[in-house]
Amino acid sequence: MTMVEGGTRTSLLRRLLDAAGYRLEDRPAGLKAVRNRDRRVVLVVAGAPSPAEVELEFPPDSLHRTIIYTEDPGPAARSVASERGLEVLDAQTLGPALGEILLPSPVALVRDTEDTEEGDGPLEAPPSFVPTQTRIVRPRLSEDDARTVARVDEGRYVLRLVPYFVAPYRVRTPTPHGRPGTIADHLVAVNALSGRVDIWEVGERELVESIELPSERLDPMLSESEALARADAALRRHHTVSVDHTEQHAGALIIERRKVPPGAADLAVGTPVILHVPFWYAESSGGRVVVDAVSGGPVAELDEAR
Repeated sequence: MTMVEGGTRTSLLRRLLDAAGYRLEDRPAGLKAVRNRDRRVVLVVAGAPSPAEVELEFPPDSLHRTIIYTEDPGPAARSVASERGLEVLDAQTLGPALGEILLPSPVALVRDTEDTEEGDGPLEAPPSFVPTQTRIVRPRLSEDDARTVARVDEGRYVLRLVPYFVAPYRVRTPTPHGRPGTIADHLVAVNALSGRVDIWEVGERELVESIELPSERLDPMLSESEALARADAALRRHHTVSVDHTEQHAGALIIERRKVPPGAADLAVGTPVILHVPFWYAESSGGRVVVDAVSGGPVAELDEAR
Protein backbone atom coordinates (compact mmCIF):
# COMPACT_ATOMS: atom_id res chain seq x y z
CA MET A 1 0.00 0.00 0.00
CA THR A 2 1.41 3.40 -0.94
CA MET A 3 1.45 6.35 1.42
CA VAL A 4 -1.38 7.97 -0.55
CA GLU A 5 -3.50 4.83 -0.29
CA GLY A 6 -2.67 4.52 3.39
CA GLY A 7 -3.66 8.13 4.05
CA THR A 8 -6.90 7.72 2.13
CA ARG A 9 -7.81 4.58 4.03
CA THR A 10 -7.02 6.19 7.40
CA SER A 11 -9.22 9.18 6.53
CA LEU A 12 -12.06 6.83 5.57
CA LEU A 13 -11.61 4.81 8.76
CA ARG A 14 -11.73 7.98 10.83
CA ARG A 15 -15.10 8.92 9.35
CA LEU A 16 -16.54 5.41 9.69
CA LEU A 17 -15.38 4.95 13.27
CA ASP A 18 -16.75 8.35 14.25
CA ALA A 19 -20.12 7.56 12.64
CA ALA A 20 -20.19 4.17 14.43
CA GLY A 21 -20.03 5.81 17.86
CA TYR A 22 -16.33 5.63 18.64
CA ARG A 23 -14.56 8.42 20.53
CA LEU A 24 -11.53 9.39 18.44
CA GLU A 25 -8.19 10.47 19.85
CA ASP A 26 -4.93 11.20 18.01
CA ARG A 27 -2.10 9.52 19.90
CA PRO A 28 1.64 9.29 19.16
CA ALA A 29 1.09 5.66 18.16
CA GLY A 30 -1.74 6.55 15.76
CA LEU A 31 -5.50 7.05 15.67
CA LYS A 32 -7.16 5.60 18.76
CA ALA A 33 -10.90 4.85 18.70
CA VAL A 34 -12.80 3.83 21.84
CA ARG A 35 -16.42 2.71 22.09
CA ASN A 36 -17.56 2.32 25.68
CA ARG A 37 -20.84 0.50 25.07
CA ASP A 38 -19.13 -2.73 23.97
CA ARG A 39 -15.65 -1.90 25.32
CA ARG A 40 -14.08 -2.12 21.88
CA VAL A 41 -10.85 -0.23 21.10
CA VAL A 42 -9.27 0.18 17.66
CA LEU A 43 -5.79 1.59 17.03
CA VAL A 44 -4.84 2.63 13.49
CA VAL A 45 -1.03 2.83 13.25
CA ALA A 46 1.34 4.01 10.53
CA GLY A 47 4.29 1.81 9.64
CA ALA A 48 4.75 -1.52 11.36
CA PRO A 49 5.54 -1.07 15.07
CA SER A 50 5.50 -4.20 17.21
CA PRO A 51 2.19 -4.84 19.00
CA ALA A 52 4.19 -4.83 22.24
CA GLU A 53 5.14 -1.18 21.59
CA VAL A 54 1.53 0.02 21.30
CA GLU A 55 -0.28 -2.35 23.67
CA LEU A 56 -0.30 0.23 26.47
CA GLU A 57 -2.66 2.37 24.37
CA PHE A 58 -5.45 -0.13 25.14
CA PRO A 59 -7.34 0.44 28.43
CA PRO A 60 -7.04 -2.48 30.85
CA ASP A 61 -10.81 -3.12 30.79
CA SER A 62 -11.16 -3.24 26.98
CA LEU A 63 -12.73 -6.46 25.70
CA HIS A 64 -12.00 -6.17 21.97
CA ARG A 65 -8.55 -4.85 21.01
CA THR A 66 -7.72 -4.33 17.34
CA ILE A 67 -4.61 -2.90 15.66
CA ILE A 68 -5.04 -1.79 12.05
CA TYR A 69 -1.76 -1.43 10.16
CA THR A 70 -1.43 0.67 7.03
CA GLU A 71 1.13 -1.83 5.74
CA ASP A 72 1.76 -5.54 6.28
CA PRO A 73 3.18 -5.92 9.82
CA GLY A 74 4.77 -9.30 9.05
CA PRO A 75 4.48 -12.72 10.69
CA ALA A 76 6.54 -11.79 13.76
CA ALA A 77 4.12 -8.98 14.71
CA ARG A 78 1.14 -11.27 14.15
CA SER A 79 2.68 -13.87 16.43
CA VAL A 80 3.29 -11.31 19.19
CA ALA A 81 -0.26 -9.97 18.82
CA SER A 82 -1.74 -13.47 19.05
CA GLU A 83 0.16 -14.14 22.28
CA ARG A 84 -1.19 -10.91 23.78
CA GLY A 85 -4.79 -11.37 22.64
CA LEU A 86 -4.67 -8.54 20.08
CA GLU A 87 -6.42 -8.66 16.71
CA VAL A 88 -4.20 -7.52 13.82
CA LEU A 89 -5.62 -6.27 10.52
CA ASP A 90 -3.99 -4.79 7.43
CA ALA A 91 -5.13 -3.68 3.99
CA GLN A 92 -5.72 -7.28 2.90
CA THR A 93 -7.73 -8.40 5.92
CA LEU A 94 -9.49 -5.20 6.97
CA GLY A 95 -12.46 -5.41 4.61
CA PRO A 96 -14.08 -8.60 5.94
CA ALA A 97 -13.64 -7.40 9.54
CA LEU A 98 -15.10 -3.91 9.10
CA GLY A 99 -18.70 -4.96 9.72
CA GLU A 100 -17.84 -6.48 13.10
CA ILE A 101 -15.78 -3.44 14.12
CA LEU A 102 -18.34 -0.82 13.11
CA LEU A 103 -21.63 -2.51 13.99
CA PRO A 104 -21.58 -3.62 17.62
CA SER A 105 -22.40 -7.11 18.80
CA PRO A 106 -26.09 -7.67 19.53
CA VAL A 107 -26.68 -6.31 23.02
CA ALA A 108 -29.78 -5.43 24.95
CA LEU A 109 -31.40 -2.13 24.12
CA VAL A 110 -31.94 0.38 26.87
CA ARG A 111 -35.60 0.50 27.83
CA ASP A 112 -35.70 1.96 31.32
CA THR A 113 -35.05 -0.50 34.17
CA GLU A 114 -37.17 -3.34 32.80
CA ASP A 115 -34.17 -4.77 30.91
CA THR A 116 -32.83 -6.28 34.12
CA GLU A 117 -36.14 -7.36 35.62
CA GLU A 118 -37.25 -10.97 35.58
CA GLY A 119 -40.68 -12.38 34.84
CA ASP A 120 -42.36 -15.60 33.77
CA GLY A 121 -45.50 -14.48 31.93
CA PRO A 122 -45.96 -14.35 28.14
CA LEU A 123 -44.07 -11.47 26.55
CA GLU A 124 -45.68 -8.68 24.57
CA ALA A 125 -43.94 -7.50 21.41
CA PRO A 126 -42.37 -4.03 21.64
CA PRO A 127 -43.98 -1.23 19.62
CA SER A 128 -42.77 -0.18 16.19
CA PHE A 129 -39.70 2.04 16.23
CA VAL A 130 -39.89 3.57 12.72
CA PRO A 131 -41.65 6.85 11.89
CA THR A 132 -44.06 6.52 8.99
CA GLN A 133 -42.03 8.31 6.33
CA THR A 134 -38.45 7.30 7.16
CA ARG A 135 -37.88 4.05 5.36
CA ILE A 136 -34.31 4.41 3.99
CA VAL A 137 -31.07 3.81 5.87
CA ARG A 138 -28.69 6.69 5.18
CA PRO A 139 -25.46 5.55 3.48
CA ARG A 140 -22.16 6.49 5.12
CA LEU A 141 -19.90 5.63 2.17
CA SER A 142 -19.63 7.67 -1.00
CA GLU A 143 -18.73 6.10 -4.34
CA ASP A 144 -15.08 7.08 -3.79
CA ASP A 145 -15.17 5.39 -0.38
CA ALA A 146 -16.62 2.26 -1.96
CA ARG A 147 -13.83 2.24 -4.55
CA THR A 148 -11.29 2.34 -1.74
CA VAL A 149 -12.90 -0.63 -0.04
CA ALA A 150 -13.76 -2.70 -3.13
CA ARG A 151 -10.48 -2.01 -4.98
CA VAL A 152 -12.28 -2.13 -8.31
CA ASP A 153 -11.02 0.89 -10.23
CA GLU A 154 -12.33 0.05 -13.68
CA GLY A 155 -16.02 -0.62 -13.52
CA ARG A 156 -19.47 0.74 -12.89
CA TYR A 157 -20.60 1.56 -9.36
CA VAL A 158 -24.31 1.46 -8.66
CA LEU A 159 -25.95 2.29 -5.34
CA ARG A 160 -28.82 -0.12 -4.79
CA LEU A 161 -31.37 0.05 -1.98
CA VAL A 162 -31.97 -3.49 -0.77
CA PRO A 163 -35.27 -4.20 1.01
CA TYR A 164 -35.24 -5.61 4.55
CA PHE A 165 -38.13 -6.66 6.74
CA VAL A 166 -37.23 -5.10 10.10
CA ALA A 167 -39.16 -5.73 13.31
CA PRO A 168 -38.62 -5.09 17.02
CA TYR A 169 -38.63 -8.15 19.21
CA ARG A 170 -38.55 -8.98 22.91
CA VAL A 171 -36.84 -12.07 24.28
CA ARG A 172 -36.42 -13.69 27.67
CA THR A 173 -33.12 -15.55 27.78
CA PRO A 174 -33.41 -19.08 29.20
CA THR A 175 -31.59 -19.81 32.44
CA PRO A 176 -30.57 -23.02 34.26
CA HIS A 177 -33.19 -24.94 36.26
CA GLY A 178 -36.10 -23.10 34.63
CA ARG A 179 -35.74 -19.82 36.51
CA PRO A 180 -37.13 -16.71 34.72
CA GLY A 181 -34.50 -15.04 32.58
CA THR A 182 -33.58 -11.47 31.76
CA ILE A 183 -35.85 -9.67 29.29
CA ALA A 184 -34.30 -7.55 26.53
CA ASP A 185 -35.38 -5.80 23.32
CA HIS A 186 -33.58 -5.99 19.96
CA LEU A 187 -34.32 -5.56 16.25
CA VAL A 188 -34.39 -8.38 13.72
CA ALA A 189 -33.68 -7.59 10.06
CA VAL A 190 -34.41 -10.06 7.27
CA ASN A 191 -32.91 -9.41 3.84
CA ALA A 192 -35.95 -9.64 1.57
CA LEU A 193 -33.78 -10.85 -1.34
CA SER A 194 -31.46 -13.45 0.18
CA GLY A 195 -33.34 -14.29 3.39
CA ARG A 196 -30.30 -13.61 5.58
CA VAL A 197 -31.26 -12.70 9.16
CA ASP A 198 -29.31 -10.11 11.17
CA ILE A 199 -29.78 -8.54 14.58
CA TRP A 200 -29.60 -4.76 14.69
CA GLU A 201 -29.39 -2.24 17.47
CA VAL A 202 -31.67 0.78 17.60
CA GLY A 203 -29.85 4.02 16.81
CA GLU A 204 -26.91 2.52 14.89
CA ARG A 205 -28.49 3.27 11.52
CA GLU A 206 -29.89 6.68 10.65
CA LEU A 207 -33.28 6.54 8.95
CA VAL A 208 -34.22 9.19 6.39
CA GLU A 209 -37.02 9.89 3.93
CA SER A 210 -34.74 10.10 0.89
CA ILE A 211 -31.11 10.27 -0.17
CA GLU A 212 -29.44 12.62 -2.64
CA LEU A 213 -27.25 10.00 -4.32
CA PRO A 214 -28.68 8.36 -7.46
CA SER A 215 -29.84 4.87 -6.55
CA GLU A 216 -31.89 1.88 -7.66
CA ARG A 217 -34.58 0.60 -5.31
CA LEU A 218 -35.03 -3.17 -5.39
CA ASP A 219 -38.30 -5.00 -4.67
CA PRO A 220 -38.67 -7.78 -2.07
CA MET A 221 -38.46 -11.39 -3.22
CA LEU A 222 -39.74 -12.77 0.10
CA SER A 223 -43.20 -12.25 1.51
CA GLU A 224 -43.73 -10.87 5.00
CA SER A 225 -44.84 -14.28 6.29
CA GLU A 226 -41.72 -15.94 4.84
CA ALA A 227 -39.51 -13.30 6.44
CA LEU A 228 -41.18 -13.73 9.83
CA ALA A 229 -40.74 -17.51 9.65
CA ARG A 230 -37.03 -17.11 8.92
CA ALA A 231 -36.71 -14.55 11.70
CA ASP A 232 -38.39 -16.80 14.27
CA ALA A 233 -36.14 -19.76 13.47
CA ALA A 234 -32.96 -17.64 13.46
CA LEU A 235 -33.83 -15.85 16.71
CA ARG A 236 -34.54 -19.08 18.56
CA ARG A 237 -31.17 -20.42 17.41
CA HIS A 238 -29.39 -17.20 18.34
CA HIS A 239 -30.85 -17.01 21.84
CA THR A 240 -30.42 -20.71 22.62
CA VAL A 241 -28.16 -21.21 25.63
CA SER A 242 -26.11 -24.18 26.80
CA VAL A 243 -27.04 -25.36 30.27
CA ASP A 244 -24.98 -27.72 32.44
CA HIS A 245 -27.13 -29.82 34.75
CA THR A 246 -25.09 -31.52 37.47
CA GLU A 247 -26.24 -34.56 39.48
CA GLN A 248 -24.48 -37.03 41.73
CA HIS A 249 -25.24 -40.75 41.45
CA ALA A 250 -23.53 -43.37 43.65
CA GLY A 251 -20.61 -41.09 44.28
CA ALA A 252 -20.16 -40.19 40.60
CA LEU A 253 -20.64 -36.62 39.40
CA ILE A 254 -22.67 -36.56 36.19
CA ILE A 255 -22.79 -33.39 34.11
CA GLU A 256 -25.41 -33.19 31.39
CA ARG A 257 -25.05 -30.39 28.86
CA ARG A 258 -28.12 -29.46 26.92
CA LYS A 259 -29.21 -26.60 24.70
CA VAL A 260 -32.28 -24.64 25.78
CA PRO A 261 -34.03 -22.37 23.24
CA PRO A 262 -36.52 -19.66 24.24
CA GLY A 263 -39.96 -21.11 24.98
CA ALA A 264 -43.15 -20.18 23.18
CA ALA A 265 -43.86 -17.41 25.71
CA ASP A 266 -40.25 -16.15 25.75
CA LEU A 267 -40.07 -14.54 22.29
CA ALA A 268 -42.40 -11.92 20.82
CA VAL A 269 -41.76 -10.31 17.44
CA GLY A 270 -43.46 -7.03 16.54
CA THR A 271 -44.94 -5.91 13.25
CA PRO A 272 -42.27 -5.71 10.53
CA VAL A 273 -41.76 -2.77 8.20
CA ILE A 274 -39.74 -2.66 5.00
CA LEU A 275 -36.57 -0.57 5.17
CA HIS A 276 -34.22 -0.07 2.25
CA VAL A 277 -30.54 -0.52 3.07
CA PRO A 278 -27.87 0.92 0.70
CA PHE A 279 -25.19 -1.25 -0.90
CA TRP A 280 -22.60 -0.27 -3.52
CA TYR A 281 -22.39 -2.75 -6.41
CA ALA A 282 -19.02 -2.61 -8.20
CA GLU A 283 -19.52 -4.31 -11.55
CA SER A 284 -16.62 -4.95 -13.91
CA SER A 285 -15.37 -7.52 -16.42
CA GLY A 286 -13.78 -9.36 -13.49
CA GLY A 287 -17.07 -9.87 -11.71
CA ARG A 288 -19.01 -8.06 -9.03
CA VAL A 289 -18.12 -6.82 -5.57
CA VAL A 290 -20.81 -5.64 -3.16
CA VAL A 291 -19.93 -3.19 -0.39
CA ASP A 292 -22.18 -2.34 2.55
CA ALA A 293 -22.67 1.42 2.25
CA VAL A 294 -23.33 1.70 5.99
CA SER A 295 -20.59 -0.40 7.61
CA GLY A 296 -18.07 -0.38 4.75
CA GLY A 297 -17.67 -4.15 4.84
CA PRO A 298 -17.66 -6.25 1.66
CA VAL A 299 -20.64 -8.55 1.18
CA ALA A 300 -19.83 -12.05 -0.09
CA GLU A 301 -23.41 -12.89 -1.07
CA LEU A 302 -26.43 -10.64 -1.24
CA ASP A 303 -28.87 -11.31 -4.08
CA GLU A 304 -27.35 -13.63 -6.62
CA ALA A 305 -30.64 -13.65 -8.52
CA ARG A 306 -29.99 -10.10 -9.71
